[in-house]
Amino acid sequence: MNAIELLLERVSTPMLDEPAPSDQQLDVMFRAALRAPDHGRIRPWRFLKVSGEAREALGELMAQAALEDQPDLSEDALARFRGMPLRAPMLVLAICPVKKHPKVPEIEQKMSLAAAVQSLLLAAHAQGVGAIWRTGDLCYHPALAKGLGLADNEQLMGFIYLGKPAGVKKKVPALDIGQFVSVWTGELQVS
Repeated sequence: MNAIELLLERVSTPMLDEPAPSDQQLDVMFRAALRAPDHGRIRPWRFLKVSGEAREALGELMAQAALEDQPDLSEDALARFRGMPLRAPMLVLAICPVKKHPKVPEIEQKMSLAAAVQSLLLAAHAQGVGAIWRTGDLCYHPALAKGLGLADNEQLMGFIYLGKPAGVKKKVPALDIGQFVSVWTGELQVS
């Protein structure tokens, strides 16, 4: 697969089975992530690998965080939260350690992390590893950050689920570029 095919064919893979990516595959994914654009070379990325029984502990942490917001959650709902990390044999949690910098605002640091995650997803796809980046309200919950041991300046920005693609490969329709790209002629807009 050449680079253009990779960029045009990558899809999120929500159905994932064993095995988790190998250490060699993970090494390639993390090396790709660490090549993300990084204004100021402040390296605003950190990743936590979660696999095996640690997924169950993460699920319990998710359920407890959900309970903080909704103390009357049903057992079925709690079971759903506990099962979230079990949807794949491995998760990688993407964390942005925001640093105070005179020239690199927080938003640029988060964009750099997003670029790192995209590179990780592309490297996974190139190696035949299924991947999907998920977020949701729990991703940003303070109890989850505390339970994961995140520092005050760190923010969890997503769960990357990894494993062997299962099910039918999702067909994503090609989008009309004209709906997203226009030309600015240099004419100033006046309100």
